[in-house]
Amino acid sequence: MTPTVGTAVDVPTGDGTADAHLTHPADGGPHPAVLLYMDAFGLRPSLRAMADRLAGAGYTVLVPNVFHRSGRAPVVELPEFIDPGARPEIFQQLGPVMRSLTPDRAMRDADAWLRWLADLPTAADGPVALVGYCMGAGLALRTAGTFPDRVAAVAGFHGANLATDRPDSPHLVAGDITAEAYFAHADQDPGMDAEQQERLAAALKAAGVRHRCEVYAGARHGYTQADTAAYDAEATERHWAALLDLLQRTF
Repeated sequence: MTPTVGTAVDVPTGDGTADAHLTHPADGGPHPAVLLYMDAFGLRPSLRAMADRLAGAGYTVLVPNVFHRSGRAPVVELPEFIDPGARPEIFQQLGPVMRSLTPDRAMRDADAWLRWLADLPTAADGPVALVGYCMGAGLALRTAGTFPDRVAAVAGFHGANLATDRPDSPHLVAGDITAEAYFAHADQDPGMDAEQQERLAAALKAAGVRHRCEVYAGARHGYTQADTAAYDAEATERHWAALLDLLQRTF
């Protein structure tokens, strides 16, 4: 792992300015760029640490606050450790914020994130990679299909609602994806049940997308998030191995 430099940055969007975390190897780059989509809990120390670890492997990583319309991160107060007892109250506050991030708004923002990275001196020229966690997996999937010429790889971990029966389900963009894809589901995740897993895999296969979909046995929804009770160290290390393997193949 190489030394990294992490900074708070502001990214202009069509709907205001978004706060974000930017991190990259300390040599100044340029390095291949990765757009990291947050989980619902958002920008916080543990997520910044994940981005820094990814940067230490040789990448320039941007983690935008996708809830920027509701304020700077954190948009709701979070405890240092998010245990099951705290989740209902947190999601009661986050629910309206999450629902306000419509697919149209999310993709307007995605265009802004990708344009900003394209102009960044520490980011290498060419397509970027996307990685998303929980709700961020859906944003990554949708971005890959909306901006196929700008995305080389897309990965999602313990994503939820990736392949629903709704008319705006993220998996419906599969036919436009040109990137290689990797999705790792949490075992027995109510937000991404076997039916949805099969629907996602079938859509990717039918579209001819290079992909791999796996289920991490015994891992719960949110298994990569070290500041939550769902954290699973073994599953998280497996996630790092799969993600870095994908990036090394596609960059």
